Amino acid sequence: MVPTPPRAPALPDGGATAAAPRIDEIDVLRGFALFGITLANTIDITGMPTGGSGAAYWAHETLLNQRFFPIFAFLFGLSFGLFLDAAARTARDPRTIMAARLGFLILFGAAHRLLQPREILLTYAVIGIIVLLPASYLPRRWLLALGAVATAVALALNGSIAFIPGLFLLGYAVQRYGPGRLLGLPTSRLAVALTVGAALALVLNALQITTDAGAWLGALAGLVTATAYLAGLLLLLRTPAERALRMLAPVGRMALTCYIGATVLIVAADRVLHLGRAPDYPAAMALGLCVFAVEFAFCALWLRHARYGPLEWVWRCLTWWRLVPIRRDRPGAHGRKSS
Repeated sequence: MVPTPPRAPALPDGGATAAAPRIDEIDVLRGFALFGITLANTIDITGMPTGGSGAAYWAHETLLNQRFFPIFAFLFGLSFGLFLDAAARTARDPRTIMAARLGFLILFGAAHRLLQPREILLTYAVIGIIVLLPASYLPRRWLLALGAVATAVALALNGSIAFIPGLFLLGYAVQRYGPGRLLGLPTSRLAVALTVGAALALVLNALQITTDAGAWLGALAGLVTATAYLAGLLLLLRTPAERALRMLAPVGRMALTCYIGATVLIVAADRVLHLGRAPDYPAAMALGLCVFAVEFAFCALWLRHARYGPLEWVWRCLTWWRLVPIRRDRPGAHGRKSS
C-alpha cells in the first residue's frame, strides 16, 4: 500500500515545501545522463536484436550500453538527500513524506512497465525504500563506506541492477557531505580523474569487445566510463562550453516526464520503423536522438511557464497529498518570485 503522508503546512507561495535553491549543475548532469539513457534504451524499447560487429555496434557497447545508468543511479541517491532535507524544513516527519514519494514512484514505474518491461523506476523506488530510508539514520561516513562496499560486491555479481544500492548510497553520501564538495573539486583533480578514467575505460572497453572475460568486465568498463563522463562534464562546466551545457538543465529538472515520455515516443515511432525486425544501430541511434531533441525543446518551452514538469507536478501533489501551484509567477507579480 502506498503511504499517505500528513498534510504539509501551507507556505506563503502556496506550495507544500520550502523552496530550496536548485543546483543547476546537478540538473545538467541528470540531463546528460538522460541523453545517453534515451539512446541506449531505444534498442531495449523497440526490441531490436543486438549483436553483430561494425563501428555502430561497438560504439553502442562501449559508449552507451550501461554507461549512463551509473550516473543516473548516483544522482538518484543524491537527490534523495536533497529532497529529504527540503522536507525536513516543513514536515514533522520528513521520512514519512519521503516514503510517500517513493511509494507513488512505484505506481509510476508499474504503469511505465506496461510499455517498457525493463524500465527502472519501480526498481529504484523499491530499493530506495529498502536501502535509502533506513540509511538516512546513519552517519555520512557509514554511507560512504557501505556504498563503496556494496558497489564492489555488485561488481563481483556482474553489475547491472546489483549496482543500484551501492550507487544510491554513494550519491546520498555525497549529498550529506555537501554537493559543493563534488562540484567544487579542484580542476587539477578532475583533470586527473578524467585522464585516468578515460585511459582505463579505453583499455577495459577494448578488452570487453576483444575477449570473452565475462559480464564483470563489461560492468567494470561501464562504471569506469561513467566516471570518466562525469569528470569530463564537470570540467566542461568550467569552460566556455558551460553556457551550452546548461541548456540540459530543463531536461534534468523534468527527468520523470522525459524518462516516461521517451518510451511513449519511441513506441509510437516504432510502429512505423519496426526496428525489432533486424539489427539497425544507426536507425536506432537516429530515433533516440530525435526523441531527445523533441524532449529538449519541450522542456525548455514548458519550464518558461511552469515550475515543474507535468509528471513531476503530479508526483509532488501525490507526495504532499494536496494541489501545489504549477504556474510560474511573472516577475514582480504580487511581490513574489518564481521558484
